[in-house]
Amino acid sequence: MTPAPLNLIKLSVGSDSVESMVAWQSTRRAQGADGLPRHVTRMWPKREAELIEGGGSIYWIIQGVLQCRQRILRLDETVGADGIRRCAIVLDPHVIRTATALKRPFQGWRYLPGADAPADLPAQRQNEEALPPDLSAALSEIGVL
Repeated sequence: MTPAPLNLIKLSVGSDSVESMVAWQSTRRAQGADGLPRHVTRMWPKREAELIEGGGSIYWIIQGVLQCRQRILRLDETVGADGIRRCAIVLDPHVIRTATALKRPFQGWRYLPGADAPADLPAQRQNEEALPPDLSAALSEIGVL
């Protein structure tokens, strides 16, 4: 039996919805030379092999609600204009909606064991329009979502 993959969980700062996050990731500023979206962070995950080889994803919290994930393809080193080495988390552009879960704000990213990750929504629900964040949060809070 293959163990559940190791994942990351991260706030999508500035996103109002999954759609606004996808729109941002489609801009040249959010992509590398290969055209793939990436998230640049100061800290390099020490458990890189588990994330990449295990097929891990980054789970996005948008407006206080965990709503979707993207598979992590690789970690690239990037050096900013300030000369500081950073980690670019290179992502599969395909966004997979997940069961929602309320999450408190935090800085940076955290590891999320696969056993604790929310389930993906069924394929027939992947293209549904997302609920407003406050309604999604309220339904999640009472255990409906």
